[in-house]
Amino acid sequence: MLDGKICLVTGSARGIGRATAIEMARQGAAAVAISDINEEGGRQTVELVKEAGADSEYIGCDMTDREQVQALIEKTVERFGGLDTLHNNAGVHESDFTTDLSVETLPEEIFDRIYAINLRGPWLAMKYAAPHLRRSTRGPSIVNAGSTGGVIGYPSMNAYGATKAGLIQLTRCVAVDLAPAVRVNTYTPASVDTPMVQKFTEAAETSEQRRAIESTMVATHLIPRLGRPEEVAKLVCYLASDDAAWITGAVFSIDGGCLAWRGSNA
Repeated sequence: MLDGKICLVTGSARGIGRATAIEMARQGAAAVAISDINEEGGRQTVELVKEAGADSEYIGCDMTDREQVQALIEKTVERFGGLDTLHNNAGVHESDFTTDLSVETLPEEIFDRIYAINLRGPWLAMKYAAPHLRRSTRGPSIVNAGSTGGVIGYPSMNAYGATKAGLIQLTRCVAVDLAPAVRVNTYTPASVDTPMVQKFTEAAETSEQRRAIESTMVATHLIPRLGRPEEVAKLVCYLASDDAAWITGAVFSIDGGCLAWRGSNA
C-alpha cells in the first residue's frame, strides 16, 4: 500500500503510466503528479486519479529538456509538499519517428532523440529528485520502466534496446549512490497492450495480417497473451511500497515467461 505517499509518474497520459497513476491512487497515495507532453491525455489521467481518491495535477514536461525536467520536480514538490516516489515511465521507440529502423538506415538524429528521452531523461529526473527523496520520511523510492528489449535482442529496435539496457544498469548504479536512503528498482515487461504495441496491429491492412502480428508479439510468452497495463501497475506499486523495503538495485521481469526460455509458440 502507498498510504499517504506523494508520487510522480512521467509519461502518464496513457498506457502503463496512466494505469500506474490510477493504481497508486487506489492504493492510498495522497497525491500523484501527472507528467507528459500529451496535455489532453495527461489531464484525462488527472481526472481518473482524482476519481480513484488522490489529489493530482498535470505538469507538462519534455524529458529531453533539462530545465523542464528540473522544473517538473520542483513544481511537484511545491504543489504537494514533497516527493516520495518517482516512477520514470516515459519512453519511446524509434518507430514513433521513422520507418528506417535497421542499424544501417536509422537516422542519427533519431537515435539521439531516443537516447535523450529513454535514458538521459530518467537520469535527469533522478538527479533532481534525489535531494527531495532523501528528505522523505515515507519510504522513498524510484521505479524505472525497463523492457525485455533491454535484456535480449529484437529486430528494429537498436536505439530502444540500447537505452533500455542502459536504464537497467543506471538503476543499479543509482541504487548504490542513494543507498540506504532511497530504494531504486526497475522492471522489464514484454509485450503489453499499450498504444506503443497497438500501433503495430493497427497498421495491418487485413485481419489476417493483424492476427499474424498479434501472434508474433506473444509467440515467446509462456502465458500466451499480451500483458495488461494494470498488471504492470501493480508491480510498480509494490516496488514503491513499504512491503518492498528490503529491495533495491533489482530488476523484475514481468513478461509472461518471455525470458525463461529460447522458444517460440509461433
